Amino acid sequence: MNVHDSLRSQGLVRPRNDRILGGVCAGLGRRFGLDPWVARVLFLVLLFVLPGSPLVVYPILWILMPNE
Repeated sequence: MNVHDSLRSQGLVRPRNDRILGGVCAGLGRRFGLDPWVARVLFLVLLFVLPGSPLVVYPILWILMPNE
């Protein structure tokens, strides 16, 4: 089982709709039962609390999370 299959089995996928940039926040929101906009706002809050780290994590998740 590769990383894409593992994330897909856990429900972490980037949806085809509700995307703004790469769909990472929408996918995380869907996985944890949040509206995509709530997930995006939480991501922005994380940018202010932990400067830089979400900017590193987002592209990694974009690569690792499979499309829906």
